[in-house]
Amino acid sequence: MLIACISSFMATNAAPDPNPPHAPSDAAAHERSPRAGGDARVVLFSGPPPQKLSEVLEHLIATFHTRSVTLREVIVVLHGRAYNLLMLLLALPFLLPMPLPGLSSVLGFVIAAIALRLTLGQKPWLPARLLDRELPPRFFPTLLGGARRVLRFLEVMLKPRLLWLTASPVLVQLHAFIILVAAVVLLLPLPPGTNFTPAVCIVIMAGGLLERDGRFIVAGYLAFVLNAVFFTLLAIYGQRFFQMVWGWFGG
Repeated sequence: MLIACISSFMATNAAPDPNPPHAPSDAAAHERSPRAGGDARVVLFSGPPPQKLSEVLEHLIATFHTRSVTLREVIVVLHGRAYNLLMLLLALPFLLPMPLPGLSSVLGFVIAAIALRLTLGQKPWLPARLLDRELPPRFFPTLLGGARRVLRFLEVMLKPRLLWLTASPVLVQLHAFIILVAAVVLLLPLPPGTNFTPAVCIVIMAGGLLERDGRFIVAGYLAFVLNAVFFTLLAIYGQRFFQMVWGWFGG
């Protein structure tokens, strides 16, 4: 089968890939550069299927065990699937009842930074301060334990479909913009529990981009619309509730 891999390189702040993939032969590969400057290159080549999401997490667990790990190290382990997969993985904690003291804003900012670069059609890049930020010990074992059902669902459902929705760079930039808006919502000082819905949107959209699944892309837009409705109602009724409480105690 043909597998789409997007090869991109980080700026000088990024850790180099210790095991760069070998270039495919002319008979097995077709390369397409979306812009003259060669910022990104899409390579189609025959080879083994990519690892499942749960296998990726288990590999991260086996690699880092119980010690703290930096985002730079995680990106090196994830290789070519780094950025879409990283956005998906960093959004998963918001779906789980796992504590994120002082970490939720960092995770949201990393997702927003990656999505912003993708929205602008640029190579994903993170500043050294974020790349060297440590995730707490046992972050990935806890994530795998809590998100096992979600990962199994994604592994079963995600597959390349409606490929035209991910074939155009302009469409990919539009999809990334949806992730960017949802990530910005994660950064807002909202009531507890309200991070769940934008995180669902990010997981769905990032999964669709990761596996070129057009149906998940469409589902991501539906989740985005539901988010807009939810937060509009939250703003309206939250304001009314505040005015009612103010009338009780201030009047």
